[in-house]
Amino acid sequence: MSSAEALRLAEDRSMDLVNIAPQAKPPVVKIIDYGKFRFEQSKRDKEARKKQKVVELKEIRLSLNIDKHDLETKKNHAVKFIEDGNKVKVSIRFRGREMGHPELGLETMRQFATEMSEVANVEKAAKLEGRQMLMFLTPKPAGTKPAAAKPPKEAAPLDDRKPKPVDAEIKSRKSEEPAESTAEDKSAD
Repeated sequence: MSSAEALRLAEDRSMDLVNIAPQAKPPVVKIIDYGKFRFEQSKRDKEARKKQKVVELKEIRLSLNIDKHDLETKKNHAVKFIEDGNKVKVSIRFRGREMGHPELGLETMRQFATEMSEVANVEKAAKLEGRQMLMFLTPKPAGTKPAAAKPPKEAAPLDDRKPKPVDAEIKSRKSEEPAESTAEDKSAD
């Protein structure tokens, strides 16, 4: 159908001729009410935005001389952020003479990354940028679970166990204890 014929047909129905796929050969057009089409399109867009999860970037600041317990506390905060579905930016700011020891910061970042490896992936490895060392962590995909712990070894059946007599256990303890020598025993010799 020619474009002039399609336009005349749309005017007869008092509707609009809307170009749906201009890149297609031949171009695809529809005869619809354009105002109603725009309204429905905006409605679909709003629904899509409601269902969309906005990922925030949270920051955890570490120091070069961080203690074990402080690192554990920072890790717990990062785990909460990751479980909420947010990305985490881990940073260490080097001050003064600390700039001479970036390897210490790198070691702290590696330790933090290994502790977070159960719940997060390293999106961008630790890198020194000016006076700051930065690393980015993202939540692990929902389908992956941490490796399951090995099941405990089964205990030997009760029938195979031989009970130890209590008297024998007491005697064995006494034989292990060294005899105490007193000053009177030495003078008697």
